[in-house]
Amino acid sequence: MKKHGENISFAVIVIILALVPLLLQFGAISGGSTVIFIGKCMAYAIVAIGIDLIWGYTGILSLGHGLYFALGAYGMAMYLKLVSTNGQITDFMHIGGLKELPFIWTLFDNLPMTLLFMILIPAVVAFIIGYFIFKNRVKGVYFSIISQALTWAFYSVFIALSPYTNGNVGITEIKSLFGSVKGDANRANMFMLFYVSLIVLILVYVVAKFLVSRKFGKILVAIRDGENRTYFSGYKVSMYKTFVYVLSAIIAAIAGAIFVNFNGSITPSEMTIEASIMMVIWVAVGGRGTIIGAVIGAFVINLCEYNLSSGNLVEIWQYIIGSVFCLTILFFKGGLVGLVREQIPALIAKFKSNNTKNKITKKPTVTKLNTKKGGLNHG
Repeated sequence: MKKHGENISFAVIVIILALVPLLLQFGAISGGSTVIFIGKCMAYAIVAIGIDLIWGYTGILSLGHGLYFALGAYGMAMYLKLVSTNGQITDFMHIGGLKELPFIWTLFDNLPMTLLFMILIPAVVAFIIGYFIFKNRVKGVYFSIISQALTWAFYSVFIALSPYTNGNVGITEIKSLFGSVKGDANRANMFMLFYVSLIVLILVYVVAKFLVSRKFGKILVAIRDGENRTYFSGYKVSMYKTFVYVLSAIIAAIAGAIFVNFNGSITPSEMTIEASIMMVIWVAVGGRGTIIGAVIGAFVINLCEYNLSSGNLVEIWQYIIGSVFCLTILFFKGGLVGLVREQIPALIAKFKSNNTKNKITKKPTVTKLNTKKGGLNHG
C-alpha cells in the first residue's frame, strides 16, 4: 500500500467515475446535469495535475494557468462554433463589422488543425514566457506576480477584441464534438464524451506519474529543494523549468478543451486571476507533490463548491473555501494526502508509543524482605 497507494487510490477514483453514467442510466442519479458537472471536474483534475508538476515538484507557483486553460477552451470552442455555422462568420462577427472569417478562426476550421493549434498556441506562449523568465533566473513571488500580470493582460486583450472573441459574453451556444449532450435524448453523446474525457484523464495521470518517477522527476524535486545546488551540479535548470512549464501549459489547454465540450460555452472569466488561484487551491488542499493529491483536491473542492454555492450558504461559500485553504496551508501542509499518509499514522504511532511508555513506567507491586524479623513485608 505504501508503494502503490497513490495508483490504487487513482484506480478507485477511475472506477467510481466510470460508474457515474451507469448510475444515471439506472435511475440512481436524477438528471444528466450531475454527469456533466462530474465531466467538468475531470477537466479541472487534469489542469490540477499540470499545476502540481510545476508547483508541487518544481516549486514554481504559477498564478496564471487560467490563461492556458482558456486558450485551449477557446481553440476548441472556435472549431465547435464553426461546425454549427457551417464555416460561416458568427452573429457577433456581423455585429462587430466583420465581413469574412478572420484568419485566426480559419486555423480552427477542421478537427486535426484544431487539435494541433489548440496545443501549439499555448505551448508557444508558455515557451516564450518561460524561456526569458527562467533564463534570467526570476523565481518565487516575482514569477507569481509576473504570471498574474500576463494573465490580466491577455484577459484585457480578449475583452477588447470583441469582434473576434465576443468580449465578455464569449463563445456560447455550442455543442460538443459528439453533438448536444443536454437532454435525455442525447445521453449517448454525453456518455461518449464522458468516457473519452475519462480516458484523457487516465493518460495525463499516467504520463505525469511516469515523468516524476524517473530521473527527470528527481531533478525537478532537486530544483525545488535547492535550485543553486542543482545549477552547480551541471544541470541546465532553466531548460528543465521551461520544459515543465510548457508541458503544464499543454495539459491545461487539453483540460480547457474538455471543459468547453461539457460547458457549451467559454468566457474570459475562465482566464481571470481568480480562476488561476482556485486551481492552486485544488492542488494545495489535495496535497502538492503527489499527483493524486491534485486529482483529489480538484474533485473535493468543486464538489464542495457545487453543494455550498446554493441554498443558505450561497453568500459565504467562497469564505468557506478560503478558510479551508488557509487551514490546509497552516496545519496540513501535505493536504489531504499528507493527512492520510503521514499525519494520521504519526498520531497513531505516537499514541501507541505513549501507551507503551505508560505500561513500562507503571510501578509494580514488589515483595520486600524484613531482615530484622526474618519475615516478609508485602508492599
